[in-house]
Amino acid sequence: MAFPNPNPPPPPPETILTMHEDQDPRPVHRKSCGNRKSYLMLLGINYICLFMGSVSSTLLTKFYFNHKGKSRWISTFVQSAGFPLLFLPIYLSYYLFKSTDRKPFSGFTQKLLILSILVGFLLGLNNLLISWGSSYLPVSTFSLLLSCQLAFTLILSVIIVKQKITFSNLNCVILLTLSSVLLALSSGRDKPQGLTKGKYFIGYFTAIGAGLLFSLYLPVMEKIYHTVYCYSMVMEMQLIMEAAATLLATIGMVADGGFTDMKTESTKLFDLGSKGYWLTIIFNIITWQLCFMGTAGMVFLTTSLTGGICMTALMAINVVGGVLVYGDEFGGVKIVSTLLCIWGFSSYLYGMYMKMKAEKETERINDHRRFMEMAEIVSHSG
Repeated sequence: MAFPNPNPPPPPPETILTMHEDQDPRPVHRKSCGNRKSYLMLLGINYICLFMGSVSSTLLTKFYFNHKGKSRWISTFVQSAGFPLLFLPIYLSYYLFKSTDRKPFSGFTQKLLILSILVGFLLGLNNLLISWGSSYLPVSTFSLLLSCQLAFTLILSVIIVKQKITFSNLNCVILLTLSSVLLALSSGRDKPQGLTKGKYFIGYFTAIGAGLLFSLYLPVMEKIYHTVYCYSMVMEMQLIMEAAATLLATIGMVADGGFTDMKTESTKLFDLGSKGYWLTIIFNIITWQLCFMGTAGMVFLTTSLTGGICMTALMAINVVGGVLVYGDEFGGVKIVSTLLCIWGFSSYLYGMYMKMKAEKETERINDHRRFMEMAEIVSHSG
């Protein structure tokens, strides 16, 4: 795979502006004349991918462990092994849909390659922590614990990408973090039968660790995306990152006998048989790919904080999914935690709506002022 032109070309003339909350706009390449409608459409597609991927992958990972799957390295491996699927949006957009004039991987610098590989190893470690946490904890508990990443995402976003703190994003972070604290205070009641206290707390702290690592991953990626001028480059970076994460998981599997475990699990251990085992693995690979693709797109098109808030808001859906699919306990504390998640996300959406409304009104006033100035100039010249 070649990476021509070590000095990236300036952004092509065909650009649209994607507005980052409280930040300067960033150019995003499109072949046709872009507009707000196309931006919102792309944003919507990425959130659908995030929604479907996040909910499905969490449930399927737990499904794997519930049916006698035991290897955490296999669970780690499937989270990134679907990276070849990213060749589809990368190459089809250029060769089939003709939606861009930029050839795949053109202008992809050595610096971007190295950064993608390093972040990919970080992502691989995060995937391993997710596997440990989801193997021991109920889906609802695991999902709510991951939401702790949001407070750290806000702090790191302020430090790394100079994110401005507003009432809406601060209020949202406080509510979602409070949701996790409430769950932590009652976590002892939610321990599954047969699980030792030690293993339960291993799952608890690895889930917290996964959230903390992901809170670093989001603003770091936003910082890197500031040097990227098109969506296809984001997918190319994502492909390399997940290839690096897969390499890390493969090394772990080889060292721990993971590939032998796959054969043993499929034929002897998995209680749904070999066909059920491989279908579980395949759908895990696909849904995790949708999740990471949606996450990358959301961070690029909005901000790391917005991406983190959208992911955390989905935790409420994961909690409900765990209750409906696996019969997780859904007592008073989890109800309150879920409602706090919904409240926090709703307040953030309302804040964004009011901000966009105020910007639109300001733009209308400025347009009117410019019109009046032009009219006055014309009248004086006449």
